[in-house]
Amino acid sequence: MFGKKKEEISISSEAVDTLIGKGTEIQGVIRASGVLRIEGRVEGELESAGDVIVADTGAVNAHIKARNAIIAGEVNGNIFLSGKLEIKSSGRVLGDLKVEGLTIEDGAFFEGRCEMNKAKEVEG
Repeated sequence: MFGKKKEEISISSEAVDTLIGKGTEIQGVIRASGVLRIEGRVEGELESAGDVIVADTGAVNAHIKARNAIIAGEVNGNIFLSGKLEIKSSGRVLGDLKVEGLTIEDGAFFEGRCEMNKAKEVEG
């Protein structure tokens, strides 16, 4: 759209360290050190030193702090990333963003404010 080459976040599904499976519901604080994939429901607080993937079956009602994130499901909460956010065409994000980079596919839904910063400036 702005003449810049599209850069996708590349996270291998084999590199997933923690999986919250479909049909699983968790309430509380989740802290992970690696890649976290959510296919179920999470409510509370979510923090990862690595990347977060919300699959198309995933639903998150929490603030997210991580390095990068890919959202194909639903997130209701603010997102704070030191890297990039990618919202897939099936994704829904309701909340404010503070990220280094942002990609929103055609058909995705985003409602909120977006603040783009250099990686060192992102804090939540």
